[in-house]
Parts: sequence; structure tokens; C-alpha cells
Amino acid sequence: MKIVRQHAFGEPEVLVLEDLTLPPVGEGELLLRTEAAAVTFFDIMNRRGQLADREYYEQDALLPLSPGYQGAGYVEEVGSGVTDFAVGDRVAWAMADGAYATHVIAPAAVVVPVPAGVDLGEAAGVLIQGLLAYKITHEAHPLEPGDWVMVQAAAGGVGSLITQYAKRRGARVVGVVSSEAKVAVAKEAGADEVVVAASDVDVAAEVRRITGKGVVAVYDGAGKDTFEANLDSLAPRGYLLVYGQASGFVPPFDLMRLNDKGSLFVTRFCLPNYFDEWPPKEFLAELFEQMRTGEIVVRIDSRYPLADAAGAHRAVESRESAGRVLLVP
Repeated sequence: MKIVRQHAFGEPEVLVLEDLTLPPVGEGELLLRTEAAAVTFFDIMNRRGQLADREYYEQDALLPLSPGYQGAGYVEEVGSGVTDFAVGDRVAWAMADGAYATHVIAPAAVVVPVPAGVDLGEAAGVLIQGLLAYKITHEAHPLEPGDWVMVQAAAGGVGSLITQYAKRRGARVVGVVSSEAKVAVAKEAGADEVVVAASDVDVAAEVRRITGKGVVAVYDGAGKDTFEANLDSLAPRGYLLVYGQASGFVPPFDLMRLNDKGSLFVTRFCLPNYFDEWPPKEFLAELFEQMRTGEIVVRIDSRYPLADAAGAHRAVESRESAGRVLLVP
């Protein structure tokens, strides 16, 4: 098999394509042929070494790395004791390392069937992100009809899904994007208004102009660079829900600032705290049906060959992409 690995932290060039002999398929396992693997900002931060000194991520950051934790493809071999899958089944998986590869051996317990009519690339790009978008808008802070919310990176793979789920709750969305080219993408996802975060634009001022008094919730995966604008965009008693740190971790700050800005709430949303086990099969079955009927749209920006994993990483970290970037063996 071919697999992308890295033996040091650094720039995209540390990603190298290697030959690896697969071990025999064990009890309770499946041999999967990868059709597509999702490139996420988690992969990029881990490649850079930005997670290595964080206790929460220490097991994920052990070198050498086999990046990629979600993909989709076909079952090629079924291990003993597995009764729910057969050779040739269309499937997707997450919570298993090494998705940047032609083949993956994964526990059958983390694999889910993908129905006909759902693109395997889209399935690879939605598993964790679709559940995150649902939980963060429905449970972490349940939205009410008419609520104004702000979604950072609204044209991105996660931001576009959060926008869609917020709209399904009846909320009104201000999407923030990094360029004029992404305005149409955010609007396609359902954003009512879009703000381009150019260097000469005061995002918080624009949000307050649009909404009158600020938004009830901000959804953000960037972290450090957007933190101040996020706080200033909230109405009194508003909620800032940070689910990632693409621009770096938010530094310590004085809690009295939340008092001064209107008794604000801030949480670092962590998806595993919002479900008991992976995979949530009923939710994913419903999500795949919504994708099949077009109720939920997973936008694919581009597909890169496995040998150009470095190029795929550059596209995501430079903010060139609008939607999910995939690696295709």
C-alpha cells in the first residue's frame, strides 16, 4: 500500500509518500480501500507540531505521524467476527489514523455504511464536521427562530455546515469570509449577510450595523486571531463557541472583560463531550439521507492526488479553499 507519513514537524514538505506492508486483518477489523480522505486543519496543526505540547493532543502528536483521521471507500476484506459488512460495501470511517493512504485497516466499530446516491468524497468530508455543526447549534447553545448568529469562515468545510444547521433552526446568519471570492459560497450555504474580513474592515462594527445590537452566538474555529472581534460582535449575554484554533490557541484573558462586555459566555466546544460513543449511526444515517436529497450540501473545493498531500495542505492553510479539500489515491 501507499501511505503519507511524516517523521518530523514542519512545512508541507515533511509529508512523504511511502510504501508500507499491511499486517493481516485481525478479528473485528476491516481492510478498506480508500476512495477519498479529508484534509482538516487538525492535520495541518499536527503537521506543524503545534499540538505536541498540549496534553489533550499528546497521543495524536507522536512521531512518526500517519495523518488523516476520516475517509471513505470500499470494504476489501472482512476480519473474523465481523457480520455487519461485506466485501464491496461503500463505507466511511473516522477516529482511525492513516486515512492519507490507498488502504486502511480499521476496527469495524468505527465504520459506517454509505448509501447509494451519496458521493464518497462528500461522505469522507462530513463525518465529524456534520456532527459538530449539529451539536454546536442544537445542544451547546440551542438556537431559536430569528436569532442573529455569526459564523467565522462561513465558506469553509465546517463553517458552511454550521450555517446550514443554524438556518434549519430558523436563525439568521452573518457569515464572515476571508475574500470576496468566498462571498457567493457563504450565501449558497444560507448566510443572510456576509462580511469580508479584509484588513481595513471592522468586522464587529459591520456585525452590529447589520444586527442592531450584536449577535446571540458566534461560532469560531480560528481561535486567537478572531477572538477580540468575536467578543465585540456579541450582544449582551451572548455566547462565543470556539471549536478550533486554526490561527493559534486563545491566550489567557481576564474574566472581568466578559462582565464589561455584557455578561458574555465563552466555551471551548469539544465534540466528544456531546456524544457517548462513535459512530452515532442514527445521526449519520439521517445526515446521509439529507445529503442524498440535497437538504444538506457538503461542498468539495478540490481533490488532490495522494502524492501531492503537501499541495492539499498548502491550499487549506493559505485559505485558498472554499469547502472541503480531499486527497484521492
